Amino acid sequence: MNTTPSIDRSVLRQAAQWLVRLHSGEAGPQDHAACAHWRSQHPAHEHAWQRAERMAAKFGAVPSAIGVPVLGRPQTQRTNRRAALRTLALLATAAPTAWLGWRHAPWQVWTADYSTAVGERREVTLADGSTILLDTASAINITFDSHQRKVQLRQGAILATTAADTQSAPALQRPFTVHTAQGQLRALGTRFSVRQDGDAHQPGPIHVAVIEGAVEVTPWGASRPALVLPAGRQTVLSAEGAQAPQPVDIAAQGWTQGVLHADGMRLDDFCAELARYRAGVIRCAPEVAQLRISGMFQLRDTDYALTMLATTLPVQVVLRTRFWVTVVPA
Repeated sequence: MNTTPSIDRSVLRQAAQWLVRLHSGEAGPQDHAACAHWRSQHPAHEHAWQRAERMAAKFGAVPSAIGVPVLGRPQTQRTNRRAALRTLALLATAAPTAWLGWRHAPWQVWTADYSTAVGERREVTLADGSTILLDTASAINITFDSHQRKVQLRQGAILATTAADTQSAPALQRPFTVHTAQGQLRALGTRFSVRQDGDAHQPGPIHVAVIEGAVEVTPWGASRPALVLPAGRQTVLSAEGAQAPQPVDIAAQGWTQGVLHADGMRLDDFCAELARYRAGVIRCAPEVAQLRISGMFQLRDTDYALTMLATTLPVQVVLRTRFWVTVVPA
């Protein structure tokens, strides 16, 4: 259950305005004292401030050096500061669902055992030697005890490579499972990827692809597995159950190598996928949404991927700020 308190729109805007002021590079002790006084006036003020700080950090709108004096700094740094402030100004005037709701994850994600920021990939090694590669904006919880080895996928996508359970007797082997919003996945000595559409607040279907071994797929509420998915096959698990297995889409696994593989992909779908790896917003105009693009794009360099759009398609990439990009007809 989401326990995040609702906050009045005017209070949310005040918090964003304070954030802009304190990160302007011109705020003095009186400004900081005034902000602290405003935060102490009502619990809602403090909740709004904390949300604004979390959102700005996830959005990438506040560079680490933005709060220092700008005299004597290179022009490029001053330009970056102004761009960040313009972005924060947009957050201050936008509707709360637009500026605070952007990739807004509930407390279950903020407190996850392992998580990644937008654009980050991270590999973790578990106590049994299994490894989990987390994709951008992903979060998991881990529960290892005498009976189970459980990974709870809260948000995003992971690649799991399981290890043998050497800490238990052969007759008491603990199962390795991934729990998702739509069901349980039990690894049978395997390497497999799991991606959850939507987010932790509104989870969507679960995409499961088996690279090695096999995976038991069991929807919640089912008395037995819906299917055993062998290597080279994938399925989609939703509230209606598991779809019939299909061959693994190798292109969709490109993220595990840090690559976005497009093969005749619609431009609006390409922009939506690229946006998962870039702080801010990427919008695709309806007039060019149906254009097709092919190629391999490094996810660590989304700027280059956007530049390539303008050189290969009849489109123009318009940057209002680095965090607000629109792809329109050339």
